[in-house]
Amino acid sequence: MKRIYSIALTTFLTINTIQAQVNDSITLRVIFNEILKNGKCYSDLDYLSNKIGGRISGSPQAAAAVEWTKQTMLKIKPDTVYLQEVMVPHWERGEKEYAKILNSKSIDSKEVPICALGGSVATPTGGIVANVVEVRNFEDLAKLGRKGVEGKIVFFNRPMDPTIISTFESYSKAVGLRWGGASEAARYGAVGSIVRSVTLSQDDYPHTGVMGYNDSLPKIPACAISTNGANLLSKLLKTDSTLKFHFTMSCQMLPDVKSYNVIGEIKGAEHPEEIIVVGGHLDAWDNGSGAHDDGAGVVQAIEVLRAMKALGIKPKRTIRAVAFMNEENGGRGGKKYAELAKQNNEKHIAAIESDAGGFTPRGFGIEGTSAIIKTIQAWKPLLEIYGLHDITAGGGGSDIEPLKEQNVTLIGFVPDSQRYFDYHHTAIDTFDKVNKRELELGAASMAALIYLISVYGF
Repeated sequence: MKRIYSIALTTFLTINTIQAQVNDSITLRVIFNEILKNGKCYSDLDYLSNKIGGRISGSPQAAAAVEWTKQTMLKIKPDTVYLQEVMVPHWERGEKEYAKILNSKSIDSKEVPICALGGSVATPTGGIVANVVEVRNFEDLAKLGRKGVEGKIVFFNRPMDPTIISTFESYSKAVGLRWGGASEAARYGAVGSIVRSVTLSQDDYPHTGVMGYNDSLPKIPACAISTNGANLLSKLLKTDSTLKFHFTMSCQMLPDVKSYNVIGEIKGAEHPEEIIVVGGHLDAWDNGSGAHDDGAGVVQAIEVLRAMKALGIKPKRTIRAVAFMNEENGGRGGKKYAELAKQNNEKHIAAIESDAGGFTPRGFGIEGTSAIIKTIQAWKPLLEIYGLHDITAGGGGSDIEPLKEQNVTLIGFVPDSQRYFDYHHTAIDTFDKVNKRELELGAASMAALIYLISVYGF
């Protein structure tokens, strides 16, 4: 009798499991159909990129983006939409930067494209004119010492490694020179710092990005030079080590400004206290329009809410879309969100961030326990038919990273990365570089995973 009961129970559980998988498969197909047929994220990105444009923290454009995001979320009619106050840094680029190579041996002068790094001080009136020393890393700089560097401009010329398949890994190995180069150069008496743009692309578009100063050292102007400009400067230095570089920048750091994270929420029907976050960052560098970085992530997060409401899906757990402010030059939006989550004793079970561009979906990187990673990987048969094959351990994202100490599972949306750093932090990160179908597939991919987490939890 016990054996018959055991067989019956096993059969019952198996049938229920199969039925659940069928139901999940149908729901995911419906979510994808809704977003691919009726999605609004592409038109939303058009407005955010083309009507508002670059949205550096503290700027009028950032303030306009906050209001637009709030109104866009309200139109979806989630259970609540609100602003979360956060003080952010306010750095302004000023007039367009100018740079010229002065070389008496081959050409009289050659103008090259540069852009100030975010947070840099300005050059003195009239700019800086000085000899240049080229290094590949901080070790080269230390070998030159004060004798080889004082009074000169240090040119950090380390390309991204093209042999590394993951462009994000290659980027991470090169970007440290951008952040700390100016202070390290100042340590040895340099008057300015130039860093090669962190990209594999060979072009005339310099890549900005945040840099930082060591307050115990002099603050010297820091700029990025385009890869073509870097190649030319390096070539000319080999034939004329006495050439000079002239550059002018008028950037400045102003007092902090009040800004906001924008949050829209659908309450969970069964476990409203358990929160799943999906988000991207609303701020973007001022030299482009922030389409891939990270307008795409913001509109995809909004699209998750829109699709759930349009389909009448009532998630078991609370889904919260967050447009974070100030990822690019401070990360204060993510830090404030985590601070208030802890203060309010909120229970977040997962946070998903899209901050790698609006390209073709490949999967998700998961930062969590091995048990939770296995749980998500068990859903792979439901997800891989949509191209989501890469579901592995990985990083979540800088805006959601502060939630880690609260034992939240962090998930990074992973699209194809090969073209991202062609546009990253440049004047050509514009709406026309985003493919409508790829953007929508990304939104649907995140909506699908969020649906599964909302049903089963961890």
